[in-house]
Amino acid sequence: MTRIGTSELDVRPLSLGANTFGWTSDEQESHRVLDAFVDGGGDFVDTADVYSAWSEGGAGISETILGRWFAKSGKRDAVVLATKVGKAPGLEGLAAGTVRKAVDASLQRLGTDRIDLYWAHADDESTPVEETLGAFDELVTAGKVRAIGASNFTGPRLRLSLETSRREGLAAYVALQNEYNLVAREEYESGPADVVAAEGLAMVPYFALASGFLSGKYRPGQSPDSARSAKASAHLDTPRGQRVLTALDEVAAAHGAEVPSVALAWLRSRPTVVAPIASARTVEQVGPLLASLDLELTDEEVAALERASR
Repeated sequence: MTRIGTSELDVRPLSLGANTFGWTSDEQESHRVLDAFVDGGGDFVDTADVYSAWSEGGAGISETILGRWFAKSGKRDAVVLATKVGKAPGLEGLAAGTVRKAVDASLQRLGTDRIDLYWAHADDESTPVEETLGAFDELVTAGKVRAIGASNFTGPRLRLSLETSRREGLAAYVALQNEYNLVAREEYESGPADVVAAEGLAMVPYFALASGFLSGKYRPGQSPDSARSAKASAHLDTPRGQRVLTALDEVAAAHGAEVPSVALAWLRSRPTVVAPIASARTVEQVGPLLASLDLELTDEEVAALERASR
């Protein structure tokens, strides 16, 4: 178990992304994925009120599917539940009224009385920081939310928010969720990483498998039938993408492991990273994610992957 920043939330160091629910995974398969993840030892699930506005189910379908699974399985207390506010149609931004309205809608869809970790899905420079944090503080005081996090924030904006929380005595962000993986390192490492480390926050990176590229399914001349194949395949055309795949293959072979397990284990070894987020479209994809929890890379293997990914 590991602690999410300065909160009281303890999790296994892996988060299941629920962005596929109602999009590339129907409700039945989504429930099978959740059962496999939790029964296999996972306990941290990440969704958003905007998932999946681009699908037939529309915004909120992921939360709805999760809520039905909680009701059916009785496993709500076995899960540290995270969702987000700020990007759903009609609920964009982080104005106080938007936050209050969005959280109640999420709680209803999720069929629960509290959200364990509530993310600001994206920074909103049009709303005063004090207003947003004041609204989040109200939710924490009311017991609707246990802790808050920031997603897609720059280092300076994250620092400003933390300083505002201290000055005003308001609830403070305990974690950051930005993109970070073996083929996308610069934005985080050269930006907010120093703030996260200095403030004792947790990094919970999304796109931990680079939209599926780091699953090992994408190879020269091969492009799986996937809704995210265009974005994932783009890494095949870069020298770094090829180096990373070669290094992942070598480490995976040494451990008798699968490529995604190695990619997640490397990410988990990075400073400030607490729980990488990875999604599973099918129940068969859950196993390699969970296997990363027990995969310990040697210092030499971590260094080899680090060099390949520069």
